[in-house]
Amino acid sequence: MTERREGSGLYKGPGEKRDKRQRELDRRGSPRTGQERRHVGQAGEERRRPRPAAPAPSPAVDAAREPREREQRWYGLNACLALFERRPQDLRKLWLLESRLTVLREVVAFCVKHRLGYTVVADEDLRRLSGSEHHEGVVMAVAPAPELGLSAWLRDLPTGPQLALWLDGVGNPHNLGAILRSAAHFGVAGVLLPKHAPLALSGAAARVAEGGAERVPMVRLGRPDNALAQLTSAGFVAAATVVRGGTPLYGTALPQRLLLVLGAEQTGVDPALAAATALRLGIPGTGAVESLNVAAATAVLVGEWWRQRHG
Repeated sequence: MTERREGSGLYKGPGEKRDKRQRELDRRGSPRTGQERRHVGQAGEERRRPRPAAPAPSPAVDAAREPREREQRWYGLNACLALFERRPQDLRKLWLLESRLTVLREVVAFCVKHRLGYTVVADEDLRRLSGSEHHEGVVMAVAPAPELGLSAWLRDLPTGPQLALWLDGVGNPHNLGAILRSAAHFGVAGVLLPKHAPLALSGAAARVAEGGAERVPMVRLGRPDNALAQLTSAGFVAAATVVRGGTPLYGTALPQRLLLVLGAEQTGVDPALAAATALRLGIPGTGAVESLNVAAATAVLVGEWWRQRHG
């Protein structure tokens, strides 16, 4: 019998007892070091697997992320026609009923010429686009008209009789629209809004104004005391409208350059602002109701100022 020498064959003999971990390593072969665990390239070079760099955004993607120009939805036939007449360059898109193609043919032709989108849609589409049942068959996407600063407005204001409205605390867009309609009818030179008031021109206000929103400048004020001083220096006499204790409107000679300060229906004109005015005016009535709606009161006041100027 041939003697098997230890170590000459596969059989290792009893030898030294090996634990489970060592036996597992024997089966897998020699362990690789931390360097060996790295990715091995074609030439045997060892290098770390590179992490792919994040691709840089393309200019087109950057442009798509830029905020689009703020747009407003104008609706109502007279409001849209007035906007097109006064500032057609601000029109961005048009939606209309088929029945409005004739009356809006010039607007449609303008859209075709300037490659602006226009779409004939159904009534329910216009309700959705405008958020109103009172769209009157047309909706426009438009750039908002810029508000003027007080100094710029005063600089361009002609001499002679002028009427301006300061809205203190008025917040309802339908009231604003009705005020603008009366203001346009009676030749008001501007509607003045407090610096931090949320009230601004909107599609709802423009529809109620029936075109008046394009005829009366909107002016944004600074500090109330500074604004009142500027207006006084420009020859305006400020008059606060009050429910009780005011001088009756009828029979009062109104100033040539008048600033009417009108307040919200529940709170009225701010007491500090009212105290700073030269006049306090009230509208006489039966007393059956406490007061008029601010839009109705405005119509009465500006109508009386017009009557005194023009007979």
